[in-house]
Amino acid sequence: MPPIIYDGSDLLVKMLVSAPFLYAAVILFIRIAGKRSTSQMNNFDWIVTVAMGSLVGSGLILKDVQLAEALTAIFALMALQYLATWLAMRSPAMERAIKAEPRLLVRDGRFLKDAMRKERVTEAEILAALRENGVRSLDAVRFVILESDARFSVISDREQEQAPGSALTDVPGISAPDAPR
Repeated sequence: MPPIIYDGSDLLVKMLVSAPFLYAAVILFIRIAGKRSTSQMNNFDWIVTVAMGSLVGSGLILKDVQLAEALTAIFALMALQYLATWLAMRSPAMERAIKAEPRLLVRDGRFLKDAMRKERVTEAEILAALRENGVRSLDAVRFVILESDARFSVISDREQEQAPGSALTDVPGISAPDAPR
């Protein structure tokens, strides 16, 4: 019968030696990369985070992966994320490529069923977002927007005051007359 709990290998020693280095390196790399790495994540950020977790796990558990290889891979991943977000700040095309755009789900108290179906969002999820924002009635809502990081933004009628500029200009489906001025 093969050993199940411990096989006498030196993998445990490798894990004990590698874990503090990998842990410290991830903290250092995230500090260098900035707050975006751990904030509300869009799809791109989530993918990088999952990949980084896999690399840390590989560096700890796999016999064939050396500490230097895992650290280099994590550093390269964080550098690529930094470069991609830097490019996205300077190029609208790059920003569109790596970030989902916001989606209008409710307009004037009515669910937009096609948009909800495309985003796989239920009425119950939207109603929960309303409650979280202190809104008691769907009729009191002007817009509900699913943001690129999967948060819901709830805009109620009372918030539709005249104001210079609009935070709604980047939401497809909200035309200029609908946005506050």
